[in-house]
Amino acid sequence: MNSIIKEDISSIINRFDYWERFKNKTVLISGANGFLPAYIVETFLALNISFNTKVIAMVRNKEKANKRFQQYLTNSNLEIIEHDVCNEFNYEPKIDFIIHAASQASPKYYKVDPVGTLNANVLGTINLIKLAQQHKVESFLYFSSGEVYGEVKVEDVPIKEDTFGYLNPALVRSCYGESKRMGENICVSYFTQYGVNAKMVRPFHTYGPGMLLDDGRVFADFVSNIVNKQNIVLNSDGSARRAFCYLTDATIGFLTILLNGENGEAYNMGNPQEEYSILDLAKILVNAYPEFKLEVILNTTTNTDYLKSTITRNSPNIDKLKKLNWNPTVTVEEGFKRTISSFL
Repeated sequence: MNSIIKEDISSIINRFDYWERFKNKTVLISGANGFLPAYIVETFLALNISFNTKVIAMVRNKEKANKRFQQYLTNSNLEIIEHDVCNEFNYEPKIDFIIHAASQASPKYYKVDPVGTLNANVLGTINLIKLAQQHKVESFLYFSSGEVYGEVKVEDVPIKEDTFGYLNPALVRSCYGESKRMGENICVSYFTQYGVNAKMVRPFHTYGPGMLLDDGRVFADFVSNIVNKQNIVLNSDGSARRAFCYLTDATIGFLTILLNGENGEAYNMGNPQEEYSILDLAKILVNAYPEFKLEVILNTTTNTDYLKSTITRNSPNIDKLKKLNWNPTVTVEEGFKRTISSFL
């Protein structure tokens, strides 16, 4: 395992206090290959000597999963299942927890595969929450997104869970935000009508080791630039502001909501303490590696590879999650240093 990831997993284990509740339980995680859920899989497997937690990693590409979880392939507590969440899924042994994290989160997919983007959030959520209903799971966690808020007025930022802005369903880019909204309503509806113990998490900009450098989001582009010793070129003035949360903080947040969140409730998950403009983030990363002699260059050229957001400031109010005793601790300087080091 990458040494940075190994340190991160240890940090998660040491900072989270509720592992006993997963002892001798089975957790199904959809999209387990993905950047965010893979850390959850690896954390559970690192704990298995003491807690005997079985992980069912549902993926669309088993070969990729075998590579990511290579060191755990002989672990009897890991079962990798190749299955598309958009198709119904039946599983006989008891499942205690379900984390539905299968989704195309990169903007580069919204234009080329909007149907595939929305299917996992709608059909996939229906299929897995039906499974949760059948197994009477202790908890079901749906990975939603900060994009459900749409274009919120600047005066309403940091955004609370009950604040929503404009989201045009007639724009193809809305395939992600609108389907995430629908996924949330599916969770609330199944909780209300059938008593399924469902919670929703709305991650904001989350980064860390294992993210795809061709992801299409700006912070992934920046990490790729530094790793490849390239100047950072901005195709805007860089004034848009985002709050950046490191993956260890996020993983603890996900597990906290899974265990301690209120059923039928949504929780923001991000780090408003680490809010920066895109230009400032670029400068921070370039300045962190003076030996590379890189520059930040402003360029008016438009990148048409993916559909950009029109949101100028995006930062969460996390008071609701703080009441569950969660607080992010990793700074942008530390987190991006760790991320870049994991690739270098």
